[in-house]
Amino acid sequence: MDEVGIVLAMLLAVVASGYLVRMLPFAVPLPLMQIALGAAIAGSTGHGVRLEPHIFFLVFLPPLLFLDGWRIPKIGLFRDRSTILELALGLVLFTVLGAGFLIHWLIPSLPLAVCFALAAILAPTDPVAVSSIAARVPIPPRLMHILEGESLLNDASGLVCFRFAVAAALTGTFSLGEATLTFLWVALAGVAIGVGITVGVSWAQRQLAARIGEESGSPILINLLLPFGAYLAAEHLGASGILAAVAAGVTMSYVELSGRAAATTRVRRAVVWDTVQFALNGIMFVLLGEQLPNILEAALVAPELPRANDVWWLATNALAISFGLILLRFVWVWVSLRLTLLNARRQKLPEYRPNPRLILATSLAGVRGAITLAGVLTLPLAMPVGAPFPGRDLVIFLASAVIVVSLVLASVGLPRVLRGLELPHDSAHESEEARARHAAALAALEAIANAPPPPPTSGCDAQGAVEMHASAVDQVRSLYQYRLDGGNGNDVDPAHARAAESAERHYRLAALEHERAVLLRMARNNTLSDEVARKLLREIDLVEARYR
Repeated sequence: MDEVGIVLAMLLAVVASGYLVRMLPFAVPLPLMQIALGAAIAGSTGHGVRLEPHIFFLVFLPPLLFLDGWRIPKIGLFRDRSTILELALGLVLFTVLGAGFLIHWLIPSLPLAVCFALAAILAPTDPVAVSSIAARVPIPPRLMHILEGESLLNDASGLVCFRFAVAAALTGTFSLGEATLTFLWVALAGVAIGVGITVGVSWAQRQLAARIGEESGSPILINLLLPFGAYLAAEHLGASGILAAVAAGVTMSYVELSGRAAATTRVRRAVVWDTVQFALNGIMFVLLGEQLPNILEAALVAPELPRANDVWWLATNALAISFGLILLRFVWVWVSLRLTLLNARRQKLPEYRPNPRLILATSLAGVRGAITLAGVLTLPLAMPVGAPFPGRDLVIFLASAVIVVSLVLASVGLPRVLRGLELPHDSAHESEEARARHAAALAALEAIANAPPPPPTSGCDAQGAVEMHASAVDQVRSLYQYRLDGGNGNDVDPAHARAAESAERHYRLAALEHERAVLLRMARNNTLSDEVARKLLREIDLVEARYR
């Protein structure tokens, strides 16, 4: 099988993995299934895909980081900003130092800079892997928001630390003062470039669309190219492309709030990005499984091994590093919570003593995934003098093994720890949706009352037009009035609102299903043209998407 056939087989494996995890009678994390399918592809083909590190980094990281920044819950991010920053920045530095010295102690033959590089690339976590693990045991929403916010920021901070460590390994020198100034430049410039490109492109797109119009696919394609443009521009100027991609995503979330994008564009764009995210994350893990035999084979003959082909030595060190990362995370979370409680006591604020299982769940939730794999594969092949990069094959194996071990440990332990675990009750969140629906319905009723009648149409006299418009107004008004019955302004009963929503959803889905069945039957009987059928079915699909 040639490389094109292998790539197609990997894409098919991504598709198959989604079905297989639902068919199995027991819970298996989606990433583990994808790794297994990748290993099966490697076993059946006999040779793998050749990877170019810089191309690999460019293709996979910008869109994933962009999407993380775009979809991160902003309210949850700002509400728990102190906790998220402690995990995303403080824990990353703590992990780089602690795990770096641990790896150097375990493997003295690895240069210290390389050990720090491995620790830095192991610092970022993967919320996609966590959510797949906890799919059958719902993770508390607030904890998930914290993990998502942490992942967004530690992707950037971990990868920046990784770049510094690799640079130190290549040059053999490291200056704290120079590194600090360089970090400030690459960070601030990267963020500025990401924000500037997103704002500039969005403005230019709106101006062109207002003057000459645009094709329906153009805004989606521009949106897909944004993370790559931000990344390449930042890297060209010596800034952080990683932070540029993240900043572009966060900025895009605010640009979207302008509401200038058409409804159909937003629906299609969401579908496209869901597909891109599923494909890229899936290919990352399938690729890991596909590369595992070659990675293991290269690691077994690495010069850093005490004895050649020592599988047990590799396995022991991989497990030691994995448990070390969990321990470092546990210590940091425990100390952070103790300091938070101490500060609350000093300020005489209400104290919440977290369940000890919360600390353990947060520690186990530090699953490594796509970002770790994408980053470690970008290690240079050779030093500036032409010698091989020290420990490259061993580092790639250890990072890959830690990804697999963290997935296994989390899949076994996290559902048990999460079962019955609750965070502090968030009463405001429960009525948020109901209040928003109430406000939107009031605005809609006001618009209906103030809207001028549509222009007259042929085939209808004046009296008939008046009656028709009055009937249409009554129909639309009754829909919004029904929604208002689900809540009462600022005093919303969440249970009543959910019951009303559930009843509306039940009957609307039943009606839409029968609408679709009739249209399909007419199309099959050639009593309805394909063009009209597609138009009407698309309208039904868009309405149904709101209730699914």
